[in-house]
Amino acid sequence: MDKTPRSVIRDEIRSIAAYHVPDSRGLIKLDAMENPFGLPAELREQIGELASAASLNRYPDPGATELKVQLREVMRVPDGMELLLGNGSDELIQILALAVNRPAAMLLGVEPSFVMFRMVAIATGIRYMGVPLSPEFGLDVQRLLAAIREFQPALTFIAYPNNPTGNLFDGEAIRALIEASSGLVVLDEAYHAFAGSSFMPELERYSNLLVMRTLSKLGLAGLRLGMLVGRPEWLRELEKLRLPYNVSVLTQQIAAHVLQRNDILESHAAVIRQERGRLLSGLGSLAGVQTFPSDANFILFRVRRADAVFGGLKARGVLIKNLSGSHPALVDCLRVTVGTAEENDRFLSALQQSLLQVA
Repeated sequence: MDKTPRSVIRDEIRSIAAYHVPDSRGLIKLDAMENPFGLPAELREQIGELASAASLNRYPDPGATELKVQLREVMRVPDGMELLLGNGSDELIQILALAVNRPAAMLLGVEPSFVMFRMVAIATGIRYMGVPLSPEFGLDVQRLLAAIREFQPALTFIAYPNNPTGNLFDGEAIRALIEASSGLVVLDEAYHAFAGSSFMPELERYSNLLVMRTLSKLGLAGLRLGMLVGRPEWLRELEKLRLPYNVSVLTQQIAAHVLQRNDILESHAAVIRQERGRLLSGLGSLAGVQTFPSDANFILFRVRRADAVFGGLKARGVLIKNLSGSHPALVDCLRVTVGTAEENDRFLSALQQSLLQVA
């Protein structure tokens, strides 16, 4: 009898690789779209007191009541909409895929986009279709509408702004997709703080629209908190798949406390937006670098011999994301997270040296 993973684990699971997180020790870490700014000392001290007094012997509030109050205010959730919280956005993506996975159901996305949409589809066993973006990384509306007509997807994910391309898709194009869809359409607004545009106010307009957000890009990635916002009739059903006590005591208490100082988070986001412009300008001044517009906290750019340039950056102490080989549209593409002014200067210097080395 074969007592190995081959005989038990599904073929499609064994055929994929686990999500890889590279070792960043000793490097300037600009690979994961993290916020480079820590919290002020006074706020960290208050968090320490909260953690010290937390009832870690008790399960967390299953409804995260206090935290949801803060999230409603900070995220400007429209009246009448409900919130579903997850252990990061990844858990929410998984809940959505599980909920709609009837026989022959399909999950629709665009490519290249957030890799977890496709990975969760594989993990949950739902059919997946990724419609290619245009050469300029915009939505191919006609191909998307044709896919919606033919396959009637139960669930469509659109990242707004998109990851890894960084751009905001055309709002009217997205509205056309929502109106054409008979299933759920989820707008992943992980980078809303840097975009200046949101579909949150349009939840009242579209009965099949949900908006997903995270605190990770606001400087709280370590808390692993995602939120899904939408009409009560949808979230009541999705709530049934949320695992009990999925948001920890510490995550709830710390997030609720920090959100009371949203002015700090907003000031950090403003600095990142300013540094994004400076970084785009610096990249644009380098010979052999093609940049793409960004409304997020990262920049996609293309160089000659991306693998060699990536290696040169790492040898000079800077870690970014090498996307070359991950998708045909991303050949020789690299992605850099906007860091502090000092980190960005060191990145630009290391990139210039690496480009000269591979010329």
